[in-house]
Amino acid sequence: MTSKDRIKALEAAAAERILILDGAMGTMIQRHRLEEDDYRGTRFANWQSDLKGNNDLLVLTQPEIIREIHGDYLAAGSDVIETNTFNAQRISMADYAMEDLSREMNVAAARIARAAADDWTTRTSDRPRFVAGAVGPTNRTASISPDVNDAGFRNVTYDELVAAYGEQVEGLIEGGVDIILIETVFDTLNAKAAGFATLCAFEKLGVELPIIISGTITDRSGRTLSGQTAEAFWYSMRHLRPFAIGLNCALGADLMRPYIAELAKIADARVSAYPNAGLPNEMGEYDETPEQMADQIGPWAEAGYLNLVGGCCG
Repeated sequence: MTSKDRIKALEAAAAERILILDGAMGTMIQRHRLEEDDYRGTRFANWQSDLKGNNDLLVLTQPEIIREIHGDYLAAGSDVIETNTFNAQRISMADYAMEDLSREMNVAAARIARAAADDWTTRTSDRPRFVAGAVGPTNRTASISPDVNDAGFRNVTYDELVAAYGEQVEGLIEGGVDIILIETVFDTLNAKAAGFATLCAFEKLGVELPIIISGTITDRSGRTLSGQTAEAFWYSMRHLRPFAIGLNCALGADLMRPYIAELAKIADARVSAYPNAGLPNEMGEYDETPEQMADQIGPWAEAGYLNLVGGCCG
């Protein structure tokens, strides 16, 4: 399939049924109990900083593990898998002095996911599989000061975010993704930068892919970290004409439902949801089973709230 053919197939599939997104990447990686040497591999054996925890780097040092995780989700029935690129942009990679590897990581991650999706499309020709390029929020926020003593201070600018996101999105497109997924949005200004960078990349490269935007309601207040309600979040992002808008992370399905219902009521776009497996326990682990989540989400589908559904942490 060409890229245009895959986009047509995605539109057709979304018109027929609720599409299944994959689940958490981080907790799947944790199951492998990787150590520092595993993250480093041969190429980065002498890197100057610790690398354990840099999950995005694994597309370069442990690609077979990432491919296996994609394959597991596809075997379980995922229509859409996400690239392992949540932090693969210069701003986050600066923590590891790996800024210059950002584009390479995105290209590699997209190619790994593309190969896995294409393999399963061949196996299930009546059910093509798709790749979403995951674009995370970075570890900085454009709207909120990190210094409680200086409310006007910012540790990142809008232009810096646009540049970092632009490089990432271009790498994802080069690697062959079908969708750009701007996810875990806790600061809408960051998301606006990601959206603008994505449109610029489309114009530069002469392509146009579907965009999915997924925000994060951080607690029971029903607001993002930067203070927006689900309704305000939609109206702030609708100019991107997204393929879908929704929520992920932070909340389990039981607490997320009213905000998904609100988006389904007001948004003139498809609605996505990938809640956590409940809230974390005292050990930071997630106790909710797949069966429990299915019981909670089933009524959402019956009520017509959902077009895409998957799982986040846990």
